[in-house]
Amino acid sequence: MRVLVVNAGSSSLKLRVLDESDEVVAIRDLPAPRGPGDAAIVAGALDGVEGIEAIGHRVVHGGAEFTHPVLIDAGVVDRIAGLADLAPLHQPNALLGIHAVRGVFPGLPEVACFDTAFHARMPAAAAIYAVPREWTERWGLRRFGFHGLSHAYAARRGAELLGLDTAGLRVVTCHLGAGASLAAVLEGRSVDTTMGFTPMEGLVMATRAGDVDPGMLLWIQQRLGASPDEVSATLTHHAGLLGMAGTADMREIIERAAAGESDATLALEVYVHRLRGGIARMTAALNGIDVLVFTGGVGENGVEVRQRTADGLGYLGVALDAGRNTTGPADREIGARGAPVHTVVVAAREDLEIARDTRLVVRGR
Repeated sequence: MRVLVVNAGSSSLKLRVLDESDEVVAIRDLPAPRGPGDAAIVAGALDGVEGIEAIGHRVVHGGAEFTHPVLIDAGVVDRIAGLADLAPLHQPNALLGIHAVRGVFPGLPEVACFDTAFHARMPAAAAIYAVPREWTERWGLRRFGFHGLSHAYAARRGAELLGLDTAGLRVVTCHLGAGASLAAVLEGRSVDTTMGFTPMEGLVMATRAGDVDPGMLLWIQQRLGASPDEVSATLTHHAGLLGMAGTADMREIIERAAAGESDATLALEVYVHRLRGGIARMTAALNGIDVLVFTGGVGENGVEVRQRTADGLGYLGVALDAGRNTTGPADREIGARGAPVHTVVVAAREDLEIARDTRLVVRGR
């Protein structure tokens, strides 16, 4: 089945056509959709692309309702729209992407593939916040987790690279991009992750703060008079690496840290410190670790980030081979030979995961 994969991010619309063998036969990258009229732009970009049989859309937030990929109809669109306040950077653009592509390919089956679905069956101990039960029951508060499409693919691809059976396999996946999260994956299932109710929880990210003391946020609001909207905007757009070092680009931070610049050095140290701690937490959720996977822009290209991280995880059995860490194919093992834990780099391929889920849903309807 030839599938058009639609990934509407906060700033871009990535279109990929995968043929029956999962070969990418068309790539189109466009600005993020801004309205239903963008159908004409999408149509122009895909002019000459033929044989599409189904469409798979990445949707960041599925809430408590969408725990599997689903065929899209009017009701599904409305329910996705109802979750927009939980992922305001991504959810509206996913909806615009659905409308734009539908205008080009009316009548084709469309499937919504949710980043939260991979984490939907985490144990309650990992999913539930220690807040009053009335809050949890009234508002459906829980840790949803994100980047699920990437984590699912990275865990499966890592095991495949190593020739390992997933039975009993304990994998920690590190999706490190502008957004960043970790997942503890046991036998192909997520049992814990670092993001929570929204994509703001967890690791230090490009412009997001990750974990902060909620008491500090209340103090800022109460003592300094900052509104919830101001605090939210700052934590989302002006914190993280950008807030500490004045840039959200990890490559620039590494260069400046190497030159001895104090702000960049501190930002890198904070980033790695949180990353190591998160990996240890995921390992605890798995009662051990067999495979450590790096993926995403920083995960795939950040040689120094991987090395610094591994250098603090020797007690878990993580050790890298400097040569393999520095160069090699996109998907490769980078761990030291004989190390108790296998460490691999995997190119992020959410498109493959979306195409896979889309085919399963369409064939099963």
